Amino acid sequence: MALDRITLADFRNHRSTRLEGTKRINLLVGENGAGKTNVLEAISLFAPGRGLRRAALAEMASQASAADSHSGGFAVSAVLDRDDGAGDVSLGTGISPERSGRRIVRVGGSEASAVSLGEWLAIAWLTPAMDRLFADSATARRHYLDRLAVALEPGHARISARYAAALRERNRLLADPTEPDAAWLESIEAQMADAGALLAQGRARLVDRLGEALAHHPDRPFARPALSYVPGGPAERDDLRRALAAARPGDRAAQRTLQGPHRDELEVRMAGKNIAAAACSTGEQKAMLIAITLAHAELAAQGRPGLLLLDEVAAHLDPIRRDALFERLDAGRAQVWLTGTERAPFAALGGDAAVWRVASGSAERI
Repeated sequence: MALDRITLADFRNHRSTRLEGTKRINLLVGENGAGKTNVLEAISLFAPGRGLRRAALAEMASQASAADSHSGGFAVSAVLDRDDGAGDVSLGTGISPERSGRRIVRVGGSEASAVSLGEWLAIAWLTPAMDRLFADSATARRHYLDRLAVALEPGHARISARYAAALRERNRLLADPTEPDAAWLESIEAQMADAGALLAQGRARLVDRLGEALAHHPDRPFARPALSYVPGGPAERDDLRRALAAARPGDRAAQRTLQGPHRDELEVRMAGKNIAAAACSTGEQKAMLIAITLAHAELAAQGRPGLLLLDEVAAHLDPIRRDALFERLDAGRAQVWLTGTERAPFAALGGDAAVWRVASGSAERI
């Protein structure tokens, strides 16, 4: 299965771009600022969430369109070519001024929820901005965990949203100068416990599955990471509910909830050296990120069609690691999208890849 006939209309610097005739491996080549990453971001919107930049929807609309009747709207569409005999499926998303900037999603011509996109595609990505993941905040690593979990279990997105909503309401009550209604607080905590237990269990399953997949990978040429999930509170529903109730005095003094899945942590160490990933070299961190990405892509492609978006991934790899990466991508099942400023680093792909020249917000097949 593959994503094809991809169109971008008024999306960032792409006023009208169409990519047709895709293959399993696809390469976007162009100068910095040409719009290569914008294409990847557009494709990433076929997954639940805010895309690979986590940008606001209004930021994605072409600035040039703001002066005309489109005024801040954009549209991204594609066709999922299926090889199971069930026929192709059209996918679309975007925003429209008539809908007050609210995200619109269509599947097969019918309006659908953004979460439902995860039932059709398992999309993962690796971008230069993620190179600091291991040295970044625990919040960034939780977002990373949840994105990977959604690609394997689409329902994880709904669970995460439910927990986040209940957490916001509890924190609002805790920060209120007046004493919150005990029955209402108990109801909110029950919602947090229900969603929080499922959220924590989903993250734990993800880390376990990734660990098993990585255990079968060699330490070279990509440093093999060892992953640990560290819960920020009880992972069982009743235990979490009781813990939240007992913590009310301290949480009220802090005016925020101090335990729960929103305090989870992903710990990563280099398996061969038993060194925390944050203390490893930049190259070692990049190699571990690639290893996690490849292991996750293998798991994701076991269910729904998989897409792997790799932005400038070959730029800082030596020839040995670069060739090993291409070999792994070629052996995988996910459709792959790569970007680069020139074709030379991708010569090992030969004629197996579809190549587009991206320039000034347009893409031409070469």
